[in-house]
Amino acid sequence: MHRPVQRVGRAQRLTRILVSAATVPVVLMAAGCSSDSGSGDDGKKETGSQGKPDASASASADTVKEAAYTKLPEPCAVLTKKTLGDLVPKGAKSGKEGKSDDTSTRGNCSWDSLDNNGVKGSQFRWLNVSLLRFESDATRGEAGKRAAEYYDKQVKDAQSVPKAKGTTSEPLAGTGDEATVVRYELKKKEGTFKQQTVVTRVENVVITLDYNGAGLAGDKTPDAGDLSKAAAKAAKEAVAAVSAANGEGTAAGGTPSESAAPSKSPSKSSKSSKSPSKSASPSKSASASKSAAKKA
Repeated sequence: MHRPVQRVGRAQRLTRILVSAATVPVVLMAAGCSSDSGSGDDGKKETGSQGKPDASASASADTVKEAAYTKLPEPCAVLTKKTLGDLVPKGAKSGKEGKSDDTSTRGNCSWDSLDNNGVKGSQFRWLNVSLLRFESDATRGEAGKRAAEYYDKQVKDAQSVPKAKGTTSEPLAGTGDEATVVRYELKKKEGTFKQQTVVTRVENVVITLDYNGAGLAGDKTPDAGDLSKAAAKAAKEAVAAVSAANGEGTAAGGTPSESAAPSKSPSKSSKSSKSPSKSASPSKSASASKSAAKKA
């Protein structure tokens, strides 16, 4: 018969395994989503045959509506201490900000939690929030329209995760301009993971929030309904944080959690054009896109 202390050791090993190999979709931010100049390859505006600016090109640039939002909040500070305590009780202070080549247009932060219950097993939780802001472009179109197209793509990706069981989708009212909750489960050798993905668009910003949980080493599987309610609440806070960053009201619950932000954000100094990575599943097979593995 194993002693409780041996269980603890096993849970600690599980934490290391799950953090590097747990399941869920996170947004894949293409480098092409950041704003581009409307000028030609040589940096000069297109001109007509007489060497003068093309009137039609100028008119097009003038008619493109400016982006409503010009900033993003700190990814690891979009949720309050209370919300993080509810969703990832043992990892509220473990926020890890992903690298970004332009923090004004893209960013993400993830948290993980392993609650060890001794001989009864452990409860695992994983949370990720990704933000992508679009800018208006004379060639690509208005920021809001581009964000709406990306929103649709994110929802479809979440609905088509390989090996997902019981996938359901439903609109989420009162969250940004449009929001959808996608739910499913993935069975792995470590346990059954209940996944909730909330995709939200507010003006020209798309937020993808991934949240999942599993009962490990004999502990019970968490209730999908409870996880879904928690994810929906967090998504609303993220929307409020985006609005607050752009001078519209305040973030939900007041000022976002100070402890939520990482001690040192790698994105502040990184110049690499890396998109927030898809999280890997225990078997590294589940992903919101067909080509990238995601974390659970």
